[in-house]
This record gives sequence, C-alpha cells and structure tokens, in this order.
Amino acid sequence: VKYSGYLEHWDKPFCTNCYSKSPRLMKLGKDITLGGLEIGLLTMKKGEVARFVFTPDYAYGRQGCPPLIPPNAMVLFEVEVLDFLDSDESDTFFELTAEQQDTFPLQKVLKVADTEREFGNYLYRKRHFEGAKDRYKRAFSILGRSPSSEAEQCQINASKLLVLLNLSLTYLKLECPAQALVYGEKALEIDQRNAKALFRCGQACLCMTEYEKARDFLVRAQHIQPFNHDINNELKKLAR
Repeated sequence: VKYSGYLEHWDKPFCTNCYSKSPRLMKLGKDITLGGLEIGLLTMKKGEVARFVFTPDYAYGRQGCPPLIPPNAMVLFEVEVLDFLDSDESDTFFELTAEQQDTFPLQKVLKVADTEREFGNYLYRKRHFEGAKDRYKRAFSILGRSPSSEAEQCQINASKLLVLLNLSLTYLKLECPAQALVYGEKALEIDQRNAKALFRCGQACLCMTEYEKARDFLVRAQHIQPFNHDINNELKKLAR
C-alpha cells in the first residue's frame, strides 16, 4: 500500500511511504497495526484509493504518541492499495506439524503452493531473487506427497512444473547455472517436451561453457517452438 497520515490542521503528513518508488510488502497485524487502518484496508479493492478519518479509539488512543501525536487526536489517512495477496491459509498451513500437513486436503495444499509461488513471482518482479527463490522452494517442499489417483498426480505435476521452471530461471538470475540446470532437468522429468525447461537447461549449460549439452537442449527447444525469438537468439549466441 501507499499511505500518508495527517493530523488536523497539518499540511504535511506525520507518516508516509509515498516517497518510495516500490513500497515493501506489509502484513496486516504485523507491519500494519493501527486498528482503523487494518479495518479500512480490509474493505478495499486492488487499485482503490480511499481516505479514512479515525477517532482516537481507532488510532493512537487517549494517550496519543508523544511528542508527534497529541492525546485524543483524530487522524486522516490517505491510502492506495497497489496489490495484495491472501496468505491466511498459507500461514496456517506452515504453522502445522509435518504430520498435520500430511492430512491437509490436496486442493488446499495446491492452493498454499500457488500462494507461495505468487509471493515468489512478486519478489522476482521486484528483482529480489534470493527471496523469490526461498518462496519457490517453500512451494516445492510441500508438493512431494503421494497421490491417491492419476488425476491427483496430474494436478501435483502441473503445480510442480510451474515452480521448477521459476526456480530454474531464478537460479540463472542468481548466477548459479548448475542449480538452474538441476531444476530445469527436474521439470523435464515431468514434461520432456517443455520448451521453457529445455531453454533454461540450454542457458545454464551455455553459462557453464558446456557447449555440446547447450546445443542439444536448445535445438530440442527449437524443434518444439521454431519461431521462438529467445531460443533462436540463444542458438546464435552459442554459434558465436
């Protein structure tokens, strides 16, 4: 969120994060603890801008917060919701013991894995690759359960594949091509004709100067997607 808090008759905010180009993720109840602000944010949609006026009971109370906030102060907050992720189910899941996690319904496990992957995607877009990698690994760690049917195996594999492709790409960004190759090959164990996985493996091998292996992966990727600009450019790079 972007927010600015104002006291009555003040033109400048007493607190704001609007000077930051990329506001950090904040968690309700942990990073955002002002009672009125918690309630107000839960009424908002992505992209919405709102103004809230909080009485002392919903702000800083009778005592205030000296020397900045006087006693019994009413405050105004201008808030914009840039984006949000619902981590409630995910937080609950990771607080359970391993035995309790094993009894969790598969659909809920898949939802938790998807939430963790979304967090990873958010961090990746912000170029926080180390944090993204940790989120993807957390998602992958809960997808190892034994399925009770072929349909369940397909669902698990589909979720795993997305996480493995993200891990492979993130390790390339972290300049760890050996790890990128490991996760790319794990993705190929699920889908041997996955062009993205073949491309990631080719990139990793090229970084490690394993040119024959790089060519093998990239040519296989090109056979599946012959007009893919990125694959063709990587083959040109390899030729040079």
